[in-house]
Amino acid sequence: MRILVHLSDLHFGRTDPALLQPLTRDVNAVHPHVVVVSGDLTQRATRSQFAEVRRFLDTLPHPQIVVPGNHDIPLYNAFERFGSPLRNYCRIVTADLHPEFIDEEIAVIGVNTARSLTFKAGRINQRQMARVQARFWDLGDHLTTIVVTHHPFDLPEGYGRGKIVGRASLAMRTFAKCGADILLSGHLHVSHAGNTASRYRVEGFAALVVQAGTATSTRERGEPNTFNIVRCDGDDVSIERMTWDARRRGYVTAETAAFRYTNQGWSPLGHIADSRVE
Repeated sequence: MRILVHLSDLHFGRTDPALLQPLTRDVNAVHPHVVVVSGDLTQRATRSQFAEVRRFLDTLPHPQIVVPGNHDIPLYNAFERFGSPLRNYCRIVTADLHPEFIDEEIAVIGVNTARSLTFKAGRINQRQMARVQARFWDLGDHLTTIVVTHHPFDLPEGYGRGKIVGRASLAMRTFAKCGADILLSGHLHVSHAGNTASRYRVEGFAALVVQAGTATSTRERGEPNTFNIVRCDGDDVSIERMTWDARRRGYVTAETAAFRYTNQGWSPLGHIADSRVE
């Protein structure tokens, strides 16, 4: 079994400082094999905010798969936005815009969907799709394969299609060819776990989509601060949503969703609510 901690939308510059130490403690207590951070590390992509991110990431376990989000591109500095949009990100956080982690059980590949020409939306291009396809084909089908982006490929109920990453349908056909199993993302500040079968009608294929809320930001959208623990055990995957509990001064289990891989892709086994969250 492999354990991933999935954080997203940290938004340094708009974080709640009281959450940082408990989050570090609770993530380290999980002993994950890999930590995933799916974008929007900062609020305004400044050097000082990226420096805060770097210090925080250094408190978490390694290896780490980190991708940028739209907030990690400067908004008001047009020269940087269009000339060197990820300069601060690459200098301070990581220069690797194609991160990957591969071992005997899982393969995790990060894809940058942030773009200078869009302020909130994101896109995946054909070169990125081809890279994912080639990499997963090289690995064979015995690993659980995971793609990490900031912008989502699927949405919880009540969200318009405009929130989905650009070229999602083409990407999904590519993922079907190479057998991408799990798609991790953020952006919405809302947790979600499900499969792609209802939105993308690709015969014999349904990827598991896992959305993380915001782990540390004060920019909540109807959901407390949260992160995910993803456990991959062969044909079974569970997603445990950890939610901030102010009374306990820590993150506690709010819900666990379980899925099993079948000949039609990932099928839900059920959701278990946890009454400890108050």
